[in-house]
Amino acid sequence: MLNKVIILSDGIRGHYHQSLGIANWLSRLSNAEVVTINVPKFAGFKRFLYFKIFARLLKLKLKSFAAKWLELVNFNYEAVDADANTLFISAGSSAAPFCLALAKVFNAKSCVVMTPSVLGVKCFDFAIVPEHDNKNLNLNNKILLTLGAPNHIYKPDLKAQAAEFFKDVKFSSPKIIAVLVGGSDANYDVNINWAERIFDSLIKIAEACGAELLITTSRRTGKEVDDKIEAIINKKKFVKYFLAASREPDVNPVPAMLGIANYVIATEDSISMCSEAVTAGFKVGLLRTDKKRGLLAKLKNLLGYGTARFDKLFNKFINRGMIIDLGAGNFEDFIKGDAQLNEDDFNEAKRAAEFILKNL
Repeated sequence: MLNKVIILSDGIRGHYHQSLGIANWLSRLSNAEVVTINVPKFAGFKRFLYFKIFARLLKLKLKSFAAKWLELVNFNYEAVDADANTLFISAGSSAAPFCLALAKVFNAKSCVVMTPSVLGVKCFDFAIVPEHDNKNLNLNNKILLTLGAPNHIYKPDLKAQAAEFFKDVKFSSPKIIAVLVGGSDANYDVNINWAERIFDSLIKIAEACGAELLITTSRRTGKEVDDKIEAIINKKKFVKYFLAASREPDVNPVPAMLGIANYVIATEDSISMCSEAVTAGFKVGLLRTDKKRGLLAKLKNLLGYGTARFDKLFNKFINRGMIIDLGAGNFEDFIKGDAQLNEDDFNEAKRAAEFILKNL
C-alpha cells in the first residue's frame, strides 16, 4: 500500500518537474498524498566530501549510517512524517543521496529519476531512466526506460491554465504558435547569431501566414540571447507573449502556452521542453541549433555520446509521428499546414507511476 510520496527537490525546476509528474500520477492512481521537501545545497569541498565520498557508503544496507549521514549534512529527518508505506522520489545527483538515506531510515521505498553520477541506480528500489541516459542497464522490475523525460504536464488541466494565464490577452488568429527556446550546454550552442537567423525567418513566415506567437526562453538561454530575441520581435503585434527567463526565472508559462497553442516549436537542446509538448498532444516542430565544435565534441559523437545520442532519441519520436524535424528553420510547411496535433496518448510519467505501483 502506498500512502505518501515525498519528493526530494534540489531546486532545479527541470528535475523537480520530472519527479512531480510521476508523483502526481501516483497520487491519481493510488490516492497517495504528495509532499515536497527541499534538500540542502552544498558547494566546493563540502559537496565533494558529503556527496562524492561519504554518500557512497549509503549503498550499503545500513540504516544507522543513513541516519548519521543525514545528521552530517544538517538534515532534520526526525521532522519528516514518513513510514514504510512512503515512497521517496528524486531527480538529479544532488537530491539522490537524501532520497536513498531517508528511505533507509524509514524502511520505506526509494525511486530515482535519471542516473545519479555517484550512486548509480542499483541501490534504489526503483529507477526511471530516459533511454538516452541508459548506460547498458540490466532491465528488471526495478528499472524502467522512458522515451524522453517524464514530466508534470497533465493534459486535462491545460486549457484552464491557459484561460487564467492569458485572460488579458486577445487572440484573433486560428494559428497560435508556442515557441520554446532552450540554451547552450555541453553539446548545443544557442547564441545571438543563431537567434538572429532563426527569429528573423520565423517572424516573416508567421506574419505571412497570419499566425500569432507565444515565446518563452529558459534559464539556460542567457541575457544576450534573450535581448536579441526581444529586439527582433519588438512591437510586432502578432507576438502576443514573450517571457525572457533571464529576467523572470520563477515564471513557468509553458503549461499555459501548451493549453492555447495549436502549433509548438521547441529547440533540440531541451529534451524536457520537447517531452512536455509531446505529452500535451502535439507534433512538435524540432528546431535545430548550432553545435559545440572542437575535438572533444567530435570525439563524443564518434563514441555515440554528445548530440549523437540525442539524435537517436529524436529519431524515435520522428518515427512515431510525434516530432517533425524543422532543420535550421524550415518553418513554412509546418506553419501553413493544419494544426500540428497528435492523438496518441503519450505520457511517460503515467507509465512510470503504473510501473512503480505494479512492482511495489
